Amino acid sequence: MSAANAAPYGTREAMIGETAGHMPVEDGELLKVARDGFDRRSVLKFLGLSAALPLAACSAPHEEIVPYVEMPEGLVAGQPQYFATAFDLNGVATGLLAESHEGRPTKIEGNPDHPNSMGATDAFHQAMVLSLYDPGRASLVRREGKFSTYDAFLQAVVARRAEWSRTGGEGLALLVGETSSPTAERLLQGLQRDYPRMRLAVFEPISRENQRQGIAAAFGTPGRVHLMPGRASAFVCLDHDILGPGPEQVRLSRGVIDRRRVRAGSTTMAPLLVAEPVLTATGGTADERLACRRSRIPALAAAIAARLGVAGIESAGGLNEREMRFAAAAAKALREAGGSALLTVGEAQPPAVHALAHRVNAHLGSLGETVSVLPPRLSESKLESLSELTSAMAAGAVSDLFILGTNPIYSAPADIAFEDALQKVPFSVHHSLYEDETSEQCLWHVPQLHPLEEWSDALTATGLASIVQPLVSPLYEGHSPLSVLAALGGEVNRSGHEIVLANWRERFEAGEFGSRESGDAGDFETFWRTVLARGTILGTETETGEAPTLATAATPVQSSEAPQMAGFEAVILPDPAVWDGRFSNNAWLQELPRPITKEVWGNAAAMNPKDVEALGVADGALVSITASGEADADLGPVLIPLIAVPGVARGTIGLTLGYGRRFGSIARGIGADVGPLRTTDALWMRAVDVSVTGASVELALTQHTHQMHGREIVREVALSEFAGTALDLQREEKVPPTLFPEFPRGPYEWAMVIDQTACINCSACVVACQAENNVPVVGPAEIRRGRDMHWLRVDTYYTGEDEAVSTASQPVPCMHCEKAPCEPMCPVGAAIHDSEGLNVQVYNRCIGTRDCQANCPYKVRRFNFFAYNNGQEFADLGDPMVHAVHNPDVTVRARGVMEKCTYCVQRISGARREAIREDGTIAEGEVVTACQQACPTQAISFGNLSEAGSSVNAQRREPHHYALLEELGTRPRTTYLAKVINRLGEDREDG
Repeated sequence: MSAANAAPYGTREAMIGETAGHMPVEDGELLKVARDGFDRRSVLKFLGLSAALPLAACSAPHEEIVPYVEMPEGLVAGQPQYFATAFDLNGVATGLLAESHEGRPTKIEGNPDHPNSMGATDAFHQAMVLSLYDPGRASLVRREGKFSTYDAFLQAVVARRAEWSRTGGEGLALLVGETSSPTAERLLQGLQRDYPRMRLAVFEPISRENQRQGIAAAFGTPGRVHLMPGRASAFVCLDHDILGPGPEQVRLSRGVIDRRRVRAGSTTMAPLLVAEPVLTATGGTADERLACRRSRIPALAAAIAARLGVAGIESAGGLNEREMRFAAAAAKALREAGGSALLTVGEAQPPAVHALAHRVNAHLGSLGETVSVLPPRLSESKLESLSELTSAMAAGAVSDLFILGTNPIYSAPADIAFEDALQKVPFSVHHSLYEDETSEQCLWHVPQLHPLEEWSDALTATGLASIVQPLVSPLYEGHSPLSVLAALGGEVNRSGHEIVLANWRERFEAGEFGSRESGDAGDFETFWRTVLARGTILGTETETGEAPTLATAATPVQSSEAPQMAGFEAVILPDPAVWDGRFSNNAWLQELPRPITKEVWGNAAAMNPKDVEALGVADGALVSITASGEADADLGPVLIPLIAVPGVARGTIGLTLGYGRRFGSIARGIGADVGPLRTTDALWMRAVDVSVTGASVELALTQHTHQMHGREIVREVALSEFAGTALDLQREEKVPPTLFPEFPRGPYEWAMVIDQTACINCSACVVACQAENNVPVVGPAEIRRGRDMHWLRVDTYYTGEDEAVSTASQPVPCMHCEKAPCEPMCPVGAAIHDSEGLNVQVYNRCIGTRDCQANCPYKVRRFNFFAYNNGQEFADLGDPMVHAVHNPDVTVRARGVMEKCTYCVQRISGARREAIREDGTIAEGEVVTACQQACPTQAISFGNLSEAGSSVNAQRREPHHYALLEELGTRPRTTYLAKVINRLGEDREDG
């Protein structure tokens, strides 16, 4: 066919024409088929030819696929396997258990034997499996943007290494992200010995710069802060979101909530007092919250220290009445707690405030009890090292630059011209999971392995080691950072497994371990198998020792007048869903409602409603934010929409990191990059000017009203009014009349109780439910139409007024009503009640009338208007690779059926089958729902009402137990414990 007469691409005629040149069939037959269609003879002929085609291939397949001759050890067909591993974020490891189905990772849980997870996870951990299968990951080695090979890269490194060996590393520089891997640290130390003139810089956009400098100021030596909230009986957090996102969210939030959990008979509850500029998860949970500008926190800290009598501290003047009341209440709470008090300060505060916090904790006797100082590590982020490296690059002093695990072009402060300096480096290499902003400007890009594909190791803050082990062979052409570091030292083509194994074998044979390992028979193989099974290496944890001695000469003294920036004050925070941007190509996290605003797919500038009103605009209005002052006039502008959020301090604008990316099918173009406002001397706070552009956008929100309008949707109970007597479940209950039938009671009556005092709105449960139940992503356009598909939502309600506002958080799965309004409305019996009390949805009966959704007072049903998971996926989520993330125990629903929470009925069914095999019944704790298992604060309990001693029965006896909208008579199986608040009245203030 000539080009002029060629059939359009993708048509039936075009496909037949393309095939004709490869099949040994006469042209006449093809034309006959094209004209008349396929008959039986033609079909059989083409089937035979298609079967023969693979035999005529030019080369063998990359890997031979063979059936099992002998079943691998521990593998039972259809049964998942679990492997202990770890995830390192900002140099802190969390131990995990990864679930695998026949070699396909599908779910992440916490390792109950690991102190940083204790069996729970956060949203970042739950979303790891989607990132594993992300088709947007870097898949091939590139040189100057063109495809290359890893062998070619290694050859280039070997050629350059000869020069480094001759000059001692002159011109060689490494820029790495924070890592806790002891093997990586050992390799870095080896490179420093081999190349004494090599430059090493460590950089993270969210680091502990101020904390590190504050320790040095307070104690005269460097170190790291380690909080132990599980020992505290009073918390005062100054601009510190201790319950919020971060590398230790699970451990810290569990410790805080364990000290605040109340049950029948409780008389104490650790008070939580928070002062912050923008409403956070910690501020919303607090008993006493002060909304104040970030620039006012130093004066507030000085006032608290002065009231406590800390030597050499003067209380700053100029505090307003609300600030003085808060300082008095905080000082009183800390004094009463004494050695079990805990005063914390956020990273955004200057080093002097951190040093002051150490002096306060030392004065109270809590230094070494609720907070300690740990030794520094080699791979700690130091902003000055990035600045020095950039200057050397700009001066032409760096000839070879290797960037591992960080993205400086996107995340470096605006006054560090890293991108311009990079153009002067002849040989540059970027090693990362994605081809991102830095990759585009480097000579070489080497894909990085995903944490579920690599061998490595990682440490907790206190030094407890975990082994990172792969669950699957590399899905793309990824390479371990350990292998890259080893190649720089001359050990090319050495795998991460070899390097990790050799490191720990050497340490074992040196006598560092042995008797500490339970079950160790004295040989390394037994030790290694024990470590891989348990996930931790006992005996590696650093002893905190005695509390360090304060350096009295470095006592910080506050000025007599509290400073305050003029105009608007922009405060920058990590994003609770994408962190610093490293998770921005993860669709589960992009569609995860943010804890306070419930915004998805982007970021907005949070402002006090009165400030928004004063600008004469509404939610979604686009504003231009630029730095104030002539010296910083070139910083910005940042074009971003506004959102009014109660609880934001007047004159404050809250901005989050991680958006405005230039890469990725998911991340590209989502949100606004606030990085242009960050400089080395103002990473977290800056005076800014705000101008209204006149344009606006529609924000993607999953909750549009945060008021309860006088209804007790979330009940709050003051600790002083808490009734300490347990209720009698056998008491006569007033049951309203009903036309619903009575269902027979069986051996299992499943129910759930959610403790709203313990819920911190972290949304780990939401992502866990999504991963477990194959809940699809719908994208921002569908969210704006109100079509989110999450089976579990966490509603946020504002209580209080203006700046003195807090939040009440309420996870809302299906209520599984005993008298469910959805059931009689279904014309085809798709919504039914089963014998165990579950409100069941039979998908293949549903015809999409949506009568059940209309009659559900809790609005917990989701109708899939499109095949979001099966043919009409958002962006590139329809790639066959992504389908591997689906849980095989849960069906992938077709378009046009109603979906909802099932209490993870697949887990109930699995436990029931196991009980039948063992000729018994399901015991307490043998069924754990996905949301319950993920929850870092153990806010969710699930169990059997028919079992008298079950946890749900115990919680339903609590005096603050209630049912949502119980006046409707739906008799929900999902119920709640009211939020208990330890209000500090006027009598608690320190005069």
